Amino acid sequence: MRTFIILASVLGLLLPSTKLCADLDSNNNYVAKSKLSGTIRNYGFGFGGVLKLWERKFQEYYPEINFQDNLITSDAAFPALVTGVTDLAPDGGEPAITELLSFYETYGYHATGIIVASGTYDVEGRSPGIIVYVNRENPINHLTIDQLDGIFGSERNGALRGFKWDLNAARTSEKNIRTWGQLGLPGEWTNKTIQTYGHAPSGTTRFFQLRVLHNSDKWNPNYKSYVETGSKMIDDSDKLDQHGGIQYMLRNELLTNKYGIAWTIYPQASKVSGLKAISLGVTPEGPFVFPSRETFKDRSYPLVRNLYFYLNRKPGTTIEPKLKEFLLFILSKQGQEIIDQNGSYLSLPYSEIKKQLSLLN
Repeated sequence: MRTFIILASVLGLLLPSTKLCADLDSNNNYVAKSKLSGTIRNYGFGFGGVLKLWERKFQEYYPEINFQDNLITSDAAFPALVTGVTDLAPDGGEPAITELLSFYETYGYHATGIIVASGTYDVEGRSPGIIVYVNRENPINHLTIDQLDGIFGSERNGALRGFKWDLNAARTSEKNIRTWGQLGLPGEWTNKTIQTYGHAPSGTTRFFQLRVLHNSDKWNPNYKSYVETGSKMIDDSDKLDQHGGIQYMLRNELLTNKYGIAWTIYPQASKVSGLKAISLGVTPEGPFVFPSRETFKDRSYPLVRNLYFYLNRKPGTTIEPKLKEFLLFILSKQGQEIIDQNGSYLSLPYSEIKKQLSLLN
């Protein structure tokens, strides 16, 4: 499973003070160096055209910088980094366990990942975050991430932390949530089984497993999985009716089964009227945040996806100046404004930018 556990330090680190990196001013403006030259190789994902826009703007500061790009797919990013044919590996998601292992076995340490943008709320094919839906007759309005684990997951004796088998991630069957009564719904709901729905194996599913199931592949036995309607994952024999598609499931399963619950993405769910999205919280005390473009952009909603640049940085060493400057520019006000102007993805809030800047020092 692709996972950003290699970024565990990313998620926990803050700058030691409220000041930005010395290369940026107090307004997060990029401050150019006197001179930079050379070639930066990018192999992987083009961020929907945003990477090219970053490059062109960066060359206005540094005309002697050139870019050599092979922007095929995110799936090419880590192999290129492992084999040394790229300086930066732009990627629309977290690395799979095979990618983690191949890099570590080659170099003896983990790749460094820098989050440069958030996935979208409502743009098809642009790493949309995950939203949980129930039948409109269901009175439930919010859930915690741990409750989602109890609903969609199953008991486990451990889970992956990067490529390490973490016994601390174990949980017993007592934490399984199988009826609506376990979530406090009274009357007719008390003993009704929760029917679960979601995506089949994909990058979106890997993200759900990472963020909700503690990087486990143990699912509720009644989990029904589907692929995105209209996608290349629809089987050739199912092209006409697309019974294996998310939209078919939402329309013909969730809308007709008031005891069901599904996780998916807004671009799929928006094609089906009558669904009820619910708010999510990290802790039982909340806050419980409703999914919207605004809560995705400020990242208060807990299941927003990330876009990364990965690079090969040996622990204890500095980042090559031209690479560091390019990443500093991307995280600056000017770089983040390019994301907003393009509209494919969501720029990062200042709080997240500070975390990422700390990794460049």
